Amino acid sequence: MQPRNMSMSGAVDLSAVKAAAEAKQKAEEARARRAAEPAGEGAPAGAVSLVIDVDEADFEREVLQRSAEVPVVIDFWADWCQPCKQLGPILENLAREYAGRFVLAKIDVDRNQMLFQQFGVQGIPAVFAVIAGQALPLFQGAAPEAQIRQVLDQLILAAEQRFGITGTPVDPAAEGEPAMVPEPPSDPALAAAHEALDTGDLGGAIRAYENVLSDDPGNTEARLGLGQAQLLYRVQELGDGREARKKAADDPANVEAQLAVADLDLAGGHVEDAFARLVDTVRRSSGEDRTTARVRLLELFEVVGPDDPRVISARSALSRVLF
Repeated sequence: MQPRNMSMSGAVDLSAVKAAAEAKQKAEEARARRAAEPAGEGAPAGAVSLVIDVDEADFEREVLQRSAEVPVVIDFWADWCQPCKQLGPILENLAREYAGRFVLAKIDVDRNQMLFQQFGVQGIPAVFAVIAGQALPLFQGAAPEAQIRQVLDQLILAAEQRFGITGTPVDPAAEGEPAMVPEPPSDPALAAAHEALDTGDLGGAIRAYENVLSDDPGNTEARLGLGQAQLLYRVQELGDGREARKKAADDPANVEAQLAVADLDLAGGHVEDAFARLVDTVRRSSGEDRTTARVRLLELFEVVGPDDPRVISARSALSRVLF
């Protein structure tokens, strides 16, 4: 599987939008805490481990807590896996080259079956990212270095724009002394749209993303952001969702009710449930109702990301229903 066009605007866990301010605060607290901690024995002050081996015992500390201040890229691997032996050195070299903009956590799946299952890994090598405690699948299988760089660049930019998480730039050859790293370029219009989304101004975010797309119709990040803002706006209008769920349960033929519950499921992280509901709605409906359900499903595919395994599976299910 090729690396996805990574954007946190298309992340599965949509609660990230509501938690953006909290994540930024946690990042600042984590930086302050690490600055106050004494360096390990024999390690220079300020030294940063760019590649770490992680197991189930230290996963919370090394990955979840660390992800509040720097993006953590997870490499699921095993000694018997030949593609892992190709991918691993590439990721390790990139971790050192990026000099603290992300940390690489290596997890041996044979010794950490619980983590393997919790992440829903379907095959190795598999690469995930964790930002502010939230997991995002990146790609599965060995991939060309150029495409991995693209994924990493998008990951770092999204972490900075959405959560204010920039990592700790370091020069590994200078015993942990900070090194200046140029900030990635930013599109002011796109940044303004992200800011509106982060602050909960969903109407403003929708208008801002639409303005970006009017000037640059091929802007993938803006398209994904627009889809997420529209989804959150619809969910916001549903309140606690109880009435929508009751309507959907009482009247399976009510397409609008099924669409509303699919939105609620996706926003709540129940991606497979949302997709299955809409595929079934397409199967049972016809005419304009069928088109409406199909279009909404395609929109939600864009929100999650076209290369996500759940999207690929749902696309196959949709094709079987349509054809």
